[in-house]
Amino acid sequence: MNWDQIEGNWKQFKGNMRQQWGKLTEDDVDQIEGKREELAGKLQERYGYAREKAEEEIDRYCDTCK
Repeated sequence: MNWDQIEGNWKQFKGNMRQQWGKLTEDDVDQIEGKREELAGKLQERYGYAREKAEEEIDRYCDTCK
């Protein structure tokens, strides 16, 4: 699944995001609003990931949503 599909169905993916990344708060997920760049930034903030690692995590998540 590509990010455009996730962004378009954000409300459906919000709970799934919190399961995938338990350190994200409900407020974090609300602030992300389906924006990939926002998610990457929150992953960096909450998990201490480098930008590249955050992007890899997001790509891996997208692959599992097929």
